[in-house]
Amino acid sequence: MNLTKKIALRLLILALTSTFIVSCNKTRDYKDSSRATGWKFNSREGGPQKNSQYTEQETGPGLVFVEGGTFTMGKVQDDPMHDWNNSPNQQHVQSFYMDETEVTNFMYLQYLDWIKQVFPPDNEEYRKIYEGALIDTLVWRNRLGYNEVMTYNYLRHPAYAEYPVVGVSWIQAVEFGNWRTDRVNELILEQDGITARNSRYDVEVGQTFSTETYLNAPTQTYGGNDSITRGGKKSKSIAKRSKDSTNLFIQRKDGLLLPAYRLPTEAEWEYAALGLVSLRNYNVYRGRKKYPWDGQYTRSGKRKSRGDQLANFKQGDGDYGGIAGWSDDGADITAEIKSYEPNDYGLYDMAGNVAEWVADVYRPIVDDEFNDFNYYRGNVYTKNAIDENGKVKIVTVDSIVFDTLNTGKIVARDLPGEILQIPVDENETYLRTQFSKSDNRDFRDGDKRSTRYYQSFGEDDEEELDDSKRMYNSPLHKVTEADSASMDLNRQYDKSTKRTSLVNNEVRVYKGGSWRDRDYWLDPAQRRYFPQEMATDYIGFRCAMSRVGSKSKKNKSARN
Repeated sequence: MNLTKKIALRLLILALTSTFIVSCNKTRDYKDSSRATGWKFNSREGGPQKNSQYTEQETGPGLVFVEGGTFTMGKVQDDPMHDWNNSPNQQHVQSFYMDETEVTNFMYLQYLDWIKQVFPPDNEEYRKIYEGALIDTLVWRNRLGYNEVMTYNYLRHPAYAEYPVVGVSWIQAVEFGNWRTDRVNELILEQDGITARNSRYDVEVGQTFSTETYLNAPTQTYGGNDSITRGGKKSKSIAKRSKDSTNLFIQRKDGLLLPAYRLPTEAEWEYAALGLVSLRNYNVYRGRKKYPWDGQYTRSGKRKSRGDQLANFKQGDGDYGGIAGWSDDGADITAEIKSYEPNDYGLYDMAGNVAEWVADVYRPIVDDEFNDFNYYRGNVYTKNAIDENGKVKIVTVDSIVFDTLNTGKIVARDLPGEILQIPVDENETYLRTQFSKSDNRDFRDGDKRSTRYYQSFGEDDEEELDDSKRMYNSPLHKVTEADSASMDLNRQYDKSTKRTSLVNNEVRVYKGGSWRDRDYWLDPAQRRYFPQEMATDYIGFRCAMSRVGSKSKKNKSARN
């Protein structure tokens, strides 16, 4: 064998050996099969069913995406009120969505009109539901001011349709978010061909749609009306192909329905208002904004709008809008949404116009020593109530529970069609390190352990504190119905002269300055509180929504 043939033979052997080694070390691609079992996804014969079409969460109606991150929460500049309630602390916020604008009068009227249609107030059974949702238009009245035009017109006149809603309590803002969640998801199911077309326009009492009811007990949605829940084209097609009830209803794993619309937490609101994304160099902030816009002043420095006010607020004693003919801010009360430039997240009126409710219960100190991730004070954990047959309990017309607030207003705790919620119990709390009870609003600041009277031996932590030993000795008003036959209320005002605070578990934080406030309240770090059952002419709200999945959007590009 000559040299050339020997070399060729060796190269052939080497090639075959390499091919064999590579084939032996080849890693199987589990793109279409389970890494746990190797079973193929979405096989007709059965096995694991995976949503391969899901990309990322859709942006709900009215919302803007806010990418989460780290920021300094709390004030670092002026504190003219000397409250000392906003010491700087570093927090991290997960990505979320927030309303581009404040909730408007027209948006809230849609809510009222829906309730009026589904729960007619001329029916005595439903009258309290509608009245509990009505906002307080009397907030415009002033003992020494003439504001009757707003009292009668601000909510319903078309001239104010795109103005932010006011006179709404924290409780009503929460209920609006719940209603909005259900109406948005109801439309999504209809557009996807799951539920019957246009069924949302012909809703009857007891046949309302609830997102959580649909996800947990779909056959009981719309009062068990199968012609609606499975009346869409896609549902009918699936029913013909399915051997059983599998995939007849949309489930949480399908990723089609959106998370709940809710009030933003204080940390989320402040983070979104600051819009620090414009002050970022790589992983470091260049500085801190005083307002949602750049700079330290309330007037615009741009050539086109130089000297114009950048928000709607009170500029001085008796100066709510400026000199007639050339207004500083174009408004004396609230202003129409989008009247001013948005911040760097695309959010309008994060300073001025109306202050806004956030989800948190107020405490003077943000307890960053205990938590610095998605900070929120106000958790009250609940679970679905289960009946004797092991099914979730659905609220009916006959089982509505009404709460009488300190203001005398009566509100429905749950609406018909929703799942009854009860506090979590030992089944969820036993031997847990994260939480030990349902209500955590006064954890480490207001509970028994945080008072100066607490002793760590020989006492039951669940025992109620004596009224004189409460950490926040706030007034205890009580309003009850005088008797079931009359509409009269028994109002028991707290007449004690020994109260030392207004802080309790029913006061909520509100953020941002309003048309009634001077400019130091425009700083997003400023924080104030107000009873959750009361309303004013300068507090409105906007909704937020949690983001599920990745921190950033798939089409994210480098900023530097």
